[in-house]
Amino acid sequence: MTRQNPLRYVIAIVIALVGVLVVYAALTTPGLSLLVWAGAAIVLVGVIVAASLQIADQWEKAVVLHLGRFSGLRGPGIFVIVPFIDTVAYWIDLRTITTSFRAEKTLTRDTVPVDVEAVLFWRVRDPEKAALEVEDYRSAISWAAQTALREVIGKSNLADMLEGREKLDAELQRIIDVRTEQWGIHVSSVEIRDILIPRELQDAMSMQAQAERERQARVILGDSELQVAKKFEEAARTYQDNPTALHLRAMNMLYEGLKEKATLVLVPASVLDTMNLGTTLGLSALAKNTMEDNGDRRGSTAGEAKSRKPPATEPGAP
Repeated sequence: MTRQNPLRYVIAIVIALVGVLVVYAALTTPGLSLLVWAGAAIVLVGVIVAASLQIADQWEKAVVLHLGRFSGLRGPGIFVIVPFIDTVAYWIDLRTITTSFRAEKTLTRDTVPVDVEAVLFWRVRDPEKAALEVEDYRSAISWAAQTALREVIGKSNLADMLEGREKLDAELQRIIDVRTEQWGIHVSSVEIRDILIPRELQDAMSMQAQAERERQARVILGDSELQVAKKFEEAARTYQDNPTALHLRAMNMLYEGLKEKATLVLVPASVLDTMNLGTTLGLSALAKNTMEDNGDRRGSTAGEAKSRKPPATEPGAP
């Protein structure tokens, strides 16, 4: 990468203006003709300063060639080169750089075409190798990353790619770092951003996932029914050893059914006999409970009617 710094041109223009003023003074003032050469020399100095003064930023290194041969690295800051002999071939950025790359329509190990997008984080560790060992290290890194991504995709199954992106990232980083190490470039990390699969395969995978969820739901329902059956079995054993508890439970269930309004419960006579409801004491107790409930209802109905009765009017009132 090459660039120009405007500071050296500003300095060169200032020096050249001084030289032009000297030449103008020499031409307009009699007896100062010798100053013309001095002014020309000042202008020439300005041109030389513009060609020799260079400035590199804090994150840059300048690759200097001396008559075509590598001379050294300069910067950051101000440095001077010999005009027409030394040249700055590259300005190399030493910061971490991001490069996005992708592989389109690449077949996985199980022959599924996928489109994969990834991001590469890298930095120049050796500016001399980056300038001398490869023509354009930026494009070389991009192509190396793409070929490595296609290679990794071809060795992986689709399920492994969807579930183990971290593993693929590490494998890509290792492959790309080995290829770019000879160029003086270090790969910090590789991150896969997205994996795109065909629409038909997405629908098939969605149906498979739905079927798997339904299977799990049915298995959970079966386990729940098995647990309920075990609880019923334990309850049956308890009632078998304690008939009184069974009678109390049956009476409770019957009471819960009768206390609801407008509820009709059909109970076999054998059940009433087992709960002693068919005897005189049982029938009287049940009738008593029924009368109490009816009395409560009548009291509440009379209270409501009384509250709705209009107030009496006095004689003569309109």
